[in-house]
Amino acid sequence: METNGTVNFALTDEQKEIQMLAREFAKNEIAPVAEHYDRTHEYPWPVIKKAQELGLTAMNVPEEYGGLGLSLFEEVLVGEELAWGCSGISTAISVNNLAFLPILIAGTDEQKREYGGRLADGQMASYCLTEPEAGSDVAGIKTTARREGDYYILNGNKTFITGATVANFYTVFAYTDPEKRYNGMSCFIVDRDWEGVSVGKPFDKMGQHASDTAEVVFDNVKVPVSHRLGNEGDGFMIAMKVFDKSRPGVAAGAVGVARRAFEEAVNYAKTRMAMGRPIWQHQAIGHMIADMAMEIEAARLLVWKSAWAVDSGTRNTTIAAFAKAYAADMAMRVTTNAVQVFGGYGYMAEYPVEKLMRDAKIFQIYEGTSQIQRNIVVRELFRK
Repeated sequence: METNGTVNFALTDEQKEIQMLAREFAKNEIAPVAEHYDRTHEYPWPVIKKAQELGLTAMNVPEEYGGLGLSLFEEVLVGEELAWGCSGISTAISVNNLAFLPILIAGTDEQKREYGGRLADGQMASYCLTEPEAGSDVAGIKTTARREGDYYILNGNKTFITGATVANFYTVFAYTDPEKRYNGMSCFIVDRDWEGVSVGKPFDKMGQHASDTAEVVFDNVKVPVSHRLGNEGDGFMIAMKVFDKSRPGVAAGAVGVARRAFEEAVNYAKTRMAMGRPIWQHQAIGHMIADMAMEIEAARLLVWKSAWAVDSGTRNTTIAAFAKAYAADMAMRVTTNAVQVFGGYGYMAEYPVEKLMRDAKIFQIYEGTSQIQRNIVVRELFRK
C-alpha cells in the first residue's frame, strides 16, 4: 500500500493476526493429518468442521451475511498458510470462496444474504464452469439454459468440479442464447437437491487427494429465474471478473506449497552429510536452495500486488496473470528441486517432498493454465 508517497510492505497488526491464525491452524490441524488424507483420499471433514468454526470456509462472505468479510489481500495471506499445511485440504476449505464469487460480483442483496448465510452456517458450494470439451476455452461450453416462463431448463455436463460431491449448491455457467457466443452466456445458482442434478464419483488424481473433484450433470433441471445472477448475457463477464479475483488466491496456494518444500529442503540439507560436510555447504545444493528462496519471495510479491490491486479498485488482469503463471511455474520448480535435494529419499512417499511435488502440478493447470496466463499477458500488453 502507499503511505505518504512511499510504498509500505509491512502488514498491519490485524493482517498479522489473521496470518498467524491461519499459520497456527495449518501447523496444528492440517499438517499433522496431511499424509493420512493424501494416502486414503478421504474428504477431510474433521478439518473442514474446525475451519468452519473459525469462519475459514466463508472468508469472502461479507460480515453482514455472517462471513469474515476479508479483503482479497487478507485472503491470500490465509491461503498461503493453509496450503503450506496441505494444498489439498486448503483447496477443500477455500472452494467456497470461488463458488461465492459470482454471487458477490453479480448477485442481489437477497441472493448474497441467502447463499452467503448458508456458507456461513456450514454449507459448501462449488463453481461449475469447466466442461469435457471446454476448459481454457470458456466460450466453448455446451451447457444450455432455455427460458420457459418463470424457469430455465438447464442441461449439460460439468467436469473437474472441485468440491462437487460435498456441495450444497453450485454456481453454474450456461448459454441462454448460444448464437450470441460470449454475449449469450449466463450464470445461475443451482441447489444440489433439485431434481435432475447428479454428481459422479471423485476422480483419482495425481495430487491434492484431500480435495474431491468430480463431474456434475444437469438433466432438465428447472431453475427459477430468481436464481439467475445478473442479466441474461452477463455470464462471460462474470466469469472473467471471477478469474481476476480468484487467481491471486490460487497463486498464494502455490507459494505456500513451495515454501513448505523449501523449508523441508533446508532442514534436510542441514543434517544430510556428504563428503564430510552438510550438503548445503556444497555449492550445487546451496545455490539450488538460494534460487528457491529468491523465487518464492518474488512470487509472493506478485501475489500481494495482484490482491492489493483488487482491493484498491484497480484492474488487475495482467498482474493476476503474472502472479498465477509465475507462482505456479515456480512451485513446480521448487518442489522438483526439493526432491532433488533429498536425492533418492525424496522419491519415496515416506518423505514429504514427494507429495508436495505431486500437489504442485495442478497449479499450472487449474484456474487457467500457465500457457493461458501468457496469452492473457500478450493480449493485455498489445491492447495498450
